[in-house]
Amino acid sequence: MLGPQIRQLALQFAAALAVLSLAWPYYGIRNEELPWPQTAFAIGGIAALFATISRQPWWWRLMHALFAPLAWSVSRLAIDPGWFLLLFVLLLLVYRGALTGQVPLYFSNRPSAAAIAKLTADRHDLRFLDLGAGIGSVLIPLASERPEAHFSGVENAPATWLIGRLRSAGLANCDWRWGDIWQTDLSGHNVVYAFLSPAPMAALWEKVQKEMPPGSLFVSNSFPVPGVAATRIIDVDDARQTRLYCYRI
Repeated sequence: MLGPQIRQLALQFAAALAVLSLAWPYYGIRNEELPWPQTAFAIGGIAALFATISRQPWWWRLMHALFAPLAWSVSRLAIDPGWFLLLFVLLLLVYRGALTGQVPLYFSNRPSAAAIAKLTADRHDLRFLDLGAGIGSVLIPLASERPEAHFSGVENAPATWLIGRLRSAGLANCDWRWGDIWQTDLSGHNVVYAFLSPAPMAALWEKVQKEMPPGSLFVSNSFPVPGVAATRIIDVDDARQTRLYCYRI
């Protein structure tokens, strides 16, 4: 089965092939040069149509619509290819989750960390795991406040992992890990927290149900598990109106 990124590339390639297979013969017969601006916008339109037909989320439709026109526009700037390589490396260092798993980098804020601290205050044997821990926006405040509890964070973007590792270095109760959330064993934790995206929530819920022990708690920031009623929803008092979806196992 194709991965999500390969499927999106295949969709964009299909749109380009559909447009060029018609445009090149037409303008070739007329002995005219291919009008690249119009062709790029046509590819974007067909790609958006394909994304709509295949029921892609709205942001993928927008990305498919804009990709070809933006690529053509950037090509007109005659930028040295080395800058694109540098940009890609920087994006990979910071946004690896978005590039490889449809998980953008989101920072949990202080009100969210405070709400989670209150939520877990009655767990005296707290073993907390943050999946996609970023730079430790939740993990480090909680670990500082609860020195008797155990906290673990998993991150796979090199730059954010390094920042989080440095920030958590002085906390003996904080285990900062480099790793893949899908390869992380959840069975040793009684509270698991995630701030990911809508894309992985259904698969993550299956993993949570299989691995987390009875009585444990799964908390998702902003993104509910599709088709599953949350045990509790906490409205965080912050500017972006954050919601924490809590699921008791």
